[in-house]
Amino acid sequence: MHIAVVLKQVPDLVEELEVDSSGTDIDRTFLKLKLNEFDDHALEQAVLLKESSGARVTALALEAEGIDQVLYAALARGADAALKVDAGGGPLSSRQAAAPLAAAIKTLNPDLVLTGVQAADDLFGQTAPFLAAELGWPHVSVVSGVEPEGSTVKVKQEYSGGRTGQLQVELPAVIGVQAAPQPPRYVPISRLRQVMAQGPLETVSGAAGASPEAAVVALAAPEKGGGAEMLDGSPEAVADRILALLQERGLVRA
Repeated sequence: MHIAVVLKQVPDLVEELEVDSSGTDIDRTFLKLKLNEFDDHALEQAVLLKESSGARVTALALEAEGIDQVLYAALARGADAALKVDAGGGPLSSRQAAAPLAAAIKTLNPDLVLTGVQAADDLFGQTAPFLAAELGWPHVSVVSGVEPEGSTVKVKQEYSGGRTGQLQVELPAVIGVQAAPQPPRYVPISRLRQVMAQGPLETVSGAAGASPEAAVVALAAPEKGGGAEMLDGSPEAVADRILALLQERGLVRA
């Protein structure tokens, strides 16, 4: 089995994000980027499948500043090959990215494509379904487990309320991964340096297509509420105040 894993960088949410002057995007001047959390789990799932079934794993991502480090880390974690996709420059949304990624995936001819169920910078959850549409393959998202079975894969799909379902999907297919069976593994710096010393990454061309696009017309920071009431005084006084508040709201009886 050959597995292609689609990776993407997103803003690090521990950083203080600000809306830019246009009001339609965040200020990216000094933005710190990191591998999308869900893509991180997709990569871990691919490496686990490699370890259990002997699958071959290729990591790919749209060419962007800093993406080499992401792909080298994927190689250090167990991917067999890594590929940068040149889509002509400029940031692309999860919808726009589908066409160039699909063009690159067709050259790889994989049996299975794994990617994160969504990305922190748009939350559309559209990369996997749009990729599947471009490739003409079946698709399942919100998956937390993938198990190969002949010419199919069994996937565990998560639903609301803590419910899960098991689906059997014909290959080739595109899967949007919610979580791998185990946390993504740590990459030692020594191993990363070994991989980087092997030489530059391969780049292929993948022209952007005319994917349907929803334009962001306004972006704003959440409005601040009234804030929390801070209780001062002795422990007894604070306890009396908490009790009074609970009684006012009918949560405890006097």
